[in-house]
Formats: sequence, structure tokens, C-alpha cells
Amino acid sequence: MRWNFSIRIAVFTRTGPTAFPDMATCTRTIWGVVAGCQRQLLRAGGPAYTGVLHTALRNPPVRSFAAVKALRKDKKEDTEKEVKKEKRIIDDKDRHKPYGKTAWAPVDDVYVMRYYPRTIYNAADAIDMLKKFQMLDFTPHKQPIYIDLRLDMKLEKKKKVDPFVSTVHLPHPFKTEMNKVLVFTEDVNQAKVAQENGAVFAGGAELIQPILDDEISADFYVAVPDILPKLVPLKNKLRKKFPKSKRGSVGIHIPKMLELFKTGHEYMVESDCYVRTQIAMLDMSKEQIFANLQTILIDVCSHRPANMGPLIERAIIASHTSEALWFKSEDVLPKPAKEEK
Repeated sequence: MRWNFSIRIAVFTRTGPTAFPDMATCTRTIWGVVAGCQRQLLRAGGPAYTGVLHTALRNPPVRSFAAVKALRKDKKEDTEKEVKKEKRIIDDKDRHKPYGKTAWAPVDDVYVMRYYPRTIYNAADAIDMLKKFQMLDFTPHKQPIYIDLRLDMKLEKKKKVDPFVSTVHLPHPFKTEMNKVLVFTEDVNQAKVAQENGAVFAGGAELIQPILDDEISADFYVAVPDILPKLVPLKNKLRKKFPKSKRGSVGIHIPKMLELFKTGHEYMVESDCYVRTQIAMLDMSKEQIFANLQTILIDVCSHRPANMGPLIERAIIASHTSEALWFKSEDVLPKPAKEEK
């Protein structure tokens, strides 16, 4: 705010030599009036112009109550007037493709794999690709083929399938040598039958100490039920190879057990839900590899009730030098026959 002062000086003119007072007197009179006005303004507390802006108050007043929010009377009317928006159809032709499992199918034959969903092949196609990889990479023609299965071990009411060990007789064995089998029996006749059917060793409690001293060893250990109580000292030594009825290594039919374990292929569940085992050799024919694969998958699924759904969640096949290929296990398993109406 500015204060403008205008001072009007009335000069009474006279005629004659004394018409005007001297100039110094007039000047002093004007300055005295101006100084008096300024002092009067300062005493009254009014703002005086000093050329500097005034700052805000240090302690501004604070409101200690809350304002009442105004209620909308027409809120119900607004909700009734709302209209459902129609879904717009988005054109995805010019959009950027997403990554990972949500990505679209690739258009070209050559693409970056991490930008697209993983390709799951048929079992027959996966075996053909393994053979092509061997030709393109100039790797050895004789190399093992492995599978890696992840199993769903859950059952109803918080129950699970116990990790199991199984021995399968493959239709096309890939081992060049037979497995060494030792038979525990105290019957002389049974021991003689075991040796005639290809057992490496056959005997009773006298074989315990040589096994503990590593003088005798075998790939599989088979026993009759009567001698099991005497084989307790071998539990820590044999561990998983110790004869058990669940594995089929305890029984009365010794020739039948020897036939299975001499040429059989053993696999087990590792880390609670994984089966990793060899199934064939790459130099075998496609039909032979597929038959061995089908035999192992059928035996794995037999350890779970059929009404609990599929047991295999994920299946991978690979050779010793190739990349891993995911394949559909349901294509290998036999499909259940449809019930006739």
C-alpha cells in the first residue's frame, strides 16, 4: 500500500516589492509539513513503505475443529444412472508380444526361446530329435538316454505316496552284462536251485561276515522269508539293497526272482518326487526306445490308485550330450477303454 500526499500551498500574491517571501522560508515550511505527516503515520501504527516486503506471521491461527463433509442427496440417483461399459475388442496385431509362458506362439522357425512358452513334444518326435542332435553335433553314436520325471505324490486327506523302489524287466535290455545276484537261504536244495539259475552266491548266515568284510558283493540281494531275522547285522551295510518284500527281493520262488533281477532294471524315487533313470541307448531303434520308455512309465503309474488322477506331472528326455526335451507322458501311457453304454 502506498500513501500519496499532496500538499497544496496557497500563496497570496501581493503587489509591491514585498509580494513574495524569501525562498528559504518557503522550503523550510514545506519540509516541516512533510516530516510532521510522516511522524503522525508512524505513531498510528500504520504500515510505512520501506522498500522491503513484509513476511507472513510466525504463528498463524490454526483451526481446531473439523469441517463437516457435505452429504450428497443425489448419490442414489447417480448409481442408478450408471451404465455398464461395453468391452472393447483390442487389436493385437501391432502390440508388443509378452514374455514367458504367457507369450504367443512363435511365427518363425528361429526365435529366442526365453521369450516364448516351452515347447512340449510328443514322445516319438522327441526320440527323433535326439537322433538328429547326434548327427548334427557329431557326438558318439552309443550314448545313454535318460528320463527325468516329476511325480505328484499327494493323495486325499493329507496322505502321500511313499517313495518307492521298483525293478522292471525291459523288453529291450541295454546292459551287456547280467546283474550279480546273491541268494540267502539255509535250505541246501534251494541253494542248489539258485546256483543252477544263475545266482553268483547262495548260502545262509555264513555269508554275513564276508559281506561285512567286503570279500563278497553283488548288485542285488535276494532272500527267503525264514532267514530275514538273521540278516539284521547287514542292514547298515546293504542299506537300500537289503532284501525287502516291497522291492520283490523276498519270496519263495527263487528262479522267478533271479530271472527278474539278473536282467531287470531298477529305479527309485529321489528327493520325495523325482525319478531319474536310464531307459535305453541312442544307437537302438526308435521302436525299441519307445517300448522301454512305455514300460517304465506304466510301472511308475502303477504305484498310485487310478482314481487319484495322473501321477506324472512333468517328463523330460535327453541323451548324454543333447539338450533336454519336454514330452507328453500321456501319449505314451495306454488310454483307458471307454465304458459302453
